[in-house]
Amino acid sequence: MQDQGAVDERLNMAFMALADPVRRSLIARLSRSSATVNELAEPFELTKQAISKHIQVLEHAGLITRTRDGQRRPCHLAPAALEELTSWIDGYRLAAEARFRQLDALLAGMSTATTQTRNTQTRNEEQS
Repeated sequence: MQDQGAVDERLNMAFMALADPVRRSLIARLSRSSATVNELAEPFELTKQAISKHIQVLEHAGLITRTRDGQRRPCHLAPAALEELTSWIDGYRLAAEARFRQLDALLAGMSTATTQTRNTQTRNEEQS
């Protein structure tokens, strides 16, 4: 079992890293394929040094990894880190959905009870 403090720290770092729109764009780009710093920097009006700092933040948060391929140092998404984020979010989504299902059932029961009361009142009025 994982230490909850370590999990919380990883989640905090990942969400802080993803708070920046440039870093979210880098993650989106890396979701299509691995890329070097130069390739990642192309669509931005930022220096390669600025992109490198964003990459360092993402790497420190565990969202991406870097490998060496000869002279190239491509960046790759870290699927396990993204899975940890989606699992955390899904836990809250599922809890919210369960509450909404309970509310739907309660409202449906109230609607049925209201309809039955109206039908009873109509029958009583017809019999009078």
